[in-house]
Amino acid sequence: MLKRLKKQEEPWDIVVIGGGATGLGIAVDAASRGYKTLLLEQHDFAKGTSSRSTKLVHGGVRYLQQGDISLVLEALKERGLMIQNAPHLVKNQAFIIPNYEWWDGPFYQVGLKVYDLMSGKLGIGSSKRLSKTDTIEYIPTIDQNGLKGGVVYYDGQFDDARMALSLAKTAKQYNGVVLNYFQVTGLNKNSEGIISGVKAQDVESGKTYEISAKTVINATGVFADSVKKMDEPDVKEMIQPSQGIHLVVSKDFLPDKYAIMVPQTKDGRVMFAVPWHDKVVLGTTDTMVDKPELEPQPKEREINFILETVGQYLTKQPMRKDVLSVFSGLRPLAKPEGDGKSTKEISRHHKVMISQSGLITIIGGKWTTYRKMAEDTVDNAMLIGALPERKCITKNLPIYGYDKNLDLTTDPLAVYGTEKYQLLEMEEENPELSEVISESLPLRKSQIVWAVKYEMARTVEDMLARRVRGLFLDAGECIRIVAEVAKIMAKELGQDEDWVRLQIESFRKVATNYQI
Repeated sequence: MLKRLKKQEEPWDIVVIGGGATGLGIAVDAASRGYKTLLLEQHDFAKGTSSRSTKLVHGGVRYLQQGDISLVLEALKERGLMIQNAPHLVKNQAFIIPNYEWWDGPFYQVGLKVYDLMSGKLGIGSSKRLSKTDTIEYIPTIDQNGLKGGVVYYDGQFDDARMALSLAKTAKQYNGVVLNYFQVTGLNKNSEGIISGVKAQDVESGKTYEISAKTVINATGVFADSVKKMDEPDVKEMIQPSQGIHLVVSKDFLPDKYAIMVPQTKDGRVMFAVPWHDKVVLGTTDTMVDKPELEPQPKEREINFILETVGQYLTKQPMRKDVLSVFSGLRPLAKPEGDGKSTKEISRHHKVMISQSGLITIIGGKWTTYRKMAEDTVDNAMLIGALPERKCITKNLPIYGYDKNLDLTTDPLAVYGTEKYQLLEMEEENPELSEVISESLPLRKSQIVWAVKYEMARTVEDMLARRVRGLFLDAGECIRIVAEVAKIMAKELGQDEDWVRLQIESFRKVATNYQI
């Protein structure tokens, strides 16, 4: 990737700042239209919000409740396209809404029938009412006290960081250049004050680059204001970060494949308990925060709120000691006009904005609608950069690794898609690489070597948080195996003992944020 960056003599058609869901989606859209595309991410792909979601690809039942029909329609269509284009990463997940009041059943059944209808031909299953017996059969750990029955409906579930990585590989497939650990430090403008490129620094080598571009897109999520300020130092802030945390517990709390959705918690949000990678993700919260941070910290009241709320619906109440990992993410919501709106009321629609200098900024949105956000942004870039007009082709574009014969529920290697077979071939040629170094994650030596060779993993955290999802599944287990992971990576990267020591130290420091 670096060699290709150095070789590029003409201006890039599109430079994207930010390597999360939005930026990577834009890189895929732009590169697949044939534009010369460069994406720069200051940390690792999906390091921020994009690896910290509830892992759902969904229309958003609660937006339907709020009457935001257009957002739900768009998201349900995009959900269908994501399942269609990335079957190795997105799967159909059944959700049960338990009913404890007699009117809940008919009320939610009607709402979910509308949800089904809105999916049109991209629907993934019909909702239906369940008897009390069926509800208990599907979720044996449900609290049966006062239970009247339930409603089952279907949505999508995915591995967000692996999806981000597959998008990076899709962009590369179409000749896009995507670089992690490459920080944009300034914007260049021509004599008329129009943006003509970026100043950037390779974080690892310290080398700086002047990169010329016909258009520059700010897709930095919660950090969008800081890039806007490089363009207009006095510009008003437009992002209102909202924190959502998730707790991960063992699957004893939800032993079957069904998820629980609680449609109304006491703060007016929905609450999920969802099986994921043989564990259960509980969440989420919605707490306004003042400023964006790269490693947001869970607040005590958020942890207690989730444990307490989920505990009301399960026979066994999860306690602090049961939490294997806690992860926090920040939603990059667009600041509402005027005051007084709580974050759950702020629109999840995305906005594309263009400044006088031609900087294109995309904010808002959610993982499920990443493809549509990218399409809208590239359509704008085409006009701003006077690029040759080309239609978006991502509606039916298979995401890198596309393979619909893999079982995401039972096969931990399914997220590699077609590369799973190359990974296993590598193990055949080097049998020592098939050794499993953690049963509970699960993690094999081959995956570490693969991540360094073919997935741009540069640090132990890249490996354990995003190439495999260990840090999000069991922080304590990751701390236990960190030294072994660091040694394998050092060998592949040609690094010394000092690197290993620093990596272990820095990973342990980050991992303590994931423990309570």
